[in-house]
Amino acid sequence: MPPNAKGEVRYRFVVDVGVNPTTGKRKQLTRTFDTLKEAKAEYARITNRRQEGTFVPPNKITVNEWLDQWLAMKAEDLEETTIYSYRITLDRLRGQLGNIRLQELTEENVEEWMHWALKYGRVRAGKAGTPLGVTSVDMSLARLKDALNRAVTRRLVPVNVANHVTIPRRARKEERKNKHEVKPWNVQEVQAFVQGVKEERLYAPLLLSLMGLRPAEVCGLRWEDVDLDSATITIANTRTMMGNRYVVEKDTKSLAGERQLPLPAPVLAALQSFRALQAKERLALGEAYTNAGYVLVHETGEAFTIKQLRRRAYRLMELLGLRRVRIYDARSSCLTYLANNGVPDHILARWAGHTNVKTTKKWYVKPDVEDLRGAATTWDGLHGAPTPACEKL
Repeated sequence: MPPNAKGEVRYRFVVDVGVNPTTGKRKQLTRTFDTLKEAKAEYARITNRRQEGTFVPPNKITVNEWLDQWLAMKAEDLEETTIYSYRITLDRLRGQLGNIRLQELTEENVEEWMHWALKYGRVRAGKAGTPLGVTSVDMSLARLKDALNRAVTRRLVPVNVANHVTIPRRARKEERKNKHEVKPWNVQEVQAFVQGVKEERLYAPLLLSLMGLRPAEVCGLRWEDVDLDSATITIANTRTMMGNRYVVEKDTKSLAGERQLPLPAPVLAALQSFRALQAKERLALGEAYTNAGYVLVHETGEAFTIKQLRRRAYRLMELLGLRRVRIYDARSSCLTYLANNGVPDHILARWAGHTNVKTTKKWYVKPDVEDLRGAATTWDGLHGAPTPACEKL
């Protein structure tokens, strides 16, 4: 290059860095340096990486812009509720990291966000203040890592800078120590609830929850999925909610979630009674009755939402003086009982709607101290204490 206005000589090169996938035209990169040595070194670096297929052209995309693009791509493969969950998870880090250029994002940036989130990341009314749980921070990191991996594949960044960022063990231990975990009901509590709600209109749907169905499966169960003659139900439809605001109806969570289950005798009898009750309600209301076709409906025939089912269950727990647990935890109570009573692993996984029994046992089988009594009795034979001799007559 000729000297500039200050009389300084600078060195510039132009190099091809690929083809624009939209226009088909060559993409070129222009770089300028103060010394010939710097220009030659950079030219060699770029051409070598281009030949290796690892060169990443400069771009001005921000973290927020890339996350939007990534979510749009994921939306083609994931359910609406899953994408909604992804958005909520990624929103936690947009404020701190979103305006940084993607290529300028560093591991230190991600670590700083993680430590900030563990102290102040829970936002209320637009203001940060209280700690965000370890699990929530973990989920946000996992989604960020997924998005950055895709950015590496697209050659927007050379490496995933979040790849080795993990929550410190000390933070995990501290949360476990301070966190109050609500345990699922034990057998006695389940039995007390069942006896207490026998006269409740929703007795049958509540029993469906206690036989291990997810709340969304209970709400989505249709009478066409119930065969009272063969005492079976088919789980093929769910009704869930996004943000506790609007209902989303879809198929089962996974392919394994679509399953046929036999009805225990008490559940079959309860469903038969519930079907007869709904027939009377339909007759009483006439044309005002909404024939929604679901098992779990109001007296008017309108379908229950998960939120409404949850509120009714909590109210009944309060009236019966029982510990308040999530209705979803009835699933754990059921699967723990089945596992404790010798149901084989492959049957347990099928009942739960899981592909792998490891998932069932890791997240849903939660034996309490009373469930371990049998192990304590078995241990009695280990210490070798002699059996007391019979008294002489």
